[in-house]
Amino acid sequence: MTRRAVILARGLGTRMRSTDAAAVLTDAQHRAADAGHKAMMPIAGRPFLDFVLSAAADAGLDRIAIVVAPDHGELRHHYEVTSPPARVRVDFVVQAEPRGTADAVLAAERWIGDDSFLVMNGDNLYPVRDLSSLSRLREPGLLGFDPEDLVRSGNVPADRVGAFALVEHDAGGHLTRIVEKPSPEDVTRLGPAARVSMNCWRFDSRIFDACRAVTPSSRGELELPAAVALAISDAGVRFRVLPATGPVLDLSRRADAADLSHRLAATEPRP
Repeated sequence: MTRRAVILARGLGTRMRSTDAAAVLTDAQHRAADAGHKAMMPIAGRPFLDFVLSAAADAGLDRIAIVVAPDHGELRHHYEVTSPPARVRVDFVVQAEPRGTADAVLAAERWIGDDSFLVMNGDNLYPVRDLSSLSRLREPGLLGFDPEDLVRSGNVPADRVGAFALVEHDAGGHLTRIVEKPSPEDVTRLGPAARVSMNCWRFDSRIFDACRAVTPSSRGELELPAAVALAISDAGVRFRVLPATGPVLDLSRRADAADLSHRLAATEPRP
């Protein structure tokens, strides 16, 4: 079992910064949204990252690196001074520029060393049982979610799920391809067995060479799925697709804040 995880919290929060007249936000949530600080967005009275860290602790993870921007003083002060976690040790890894998720993972290379580790988004709250299963996997892998279940059990609408990457795997359950922005033809071809990647991975140190070798995508970013594809094709790394079910709670847009506050009102995070 690995007990380490890297949480990606460096993004610019472009979608969160976008105005939404229909979104109902408190003053504190407005400030977090305007700054694009999804991790520190108050949800049911606590920063959303508290819930993410608490789920990680419930899954048996106790060493957490949070990938942050250079100007992360508020976040560091919260977890080092205001409310230090009791069940996890938190370290901060600075990604100097927002160059993409592969670059964010690469920023944590020195912190990881030779250990295996999980990677997860800072704006997603994953099921504890699936995080636990992934941490106990004896090889690299990822969680593959049932798209219909994501809509049914979480707060992700069907149109948003339809834009998520689909994963293809062989008869042995190992990843063969990630289909970014799948077309209707891709969905039909893969059929009801299609699984969705929510960017929750287990890696070993072999991923770092792939992150170094990846080239910018059409969006100009160094993206983690492209690094995974390189690890498969160039280094022969095999990634097990673990079937997973929701709920996955997603905090990408302003409108998500009120819904998540309602869903998590009775949950007391214990990071």
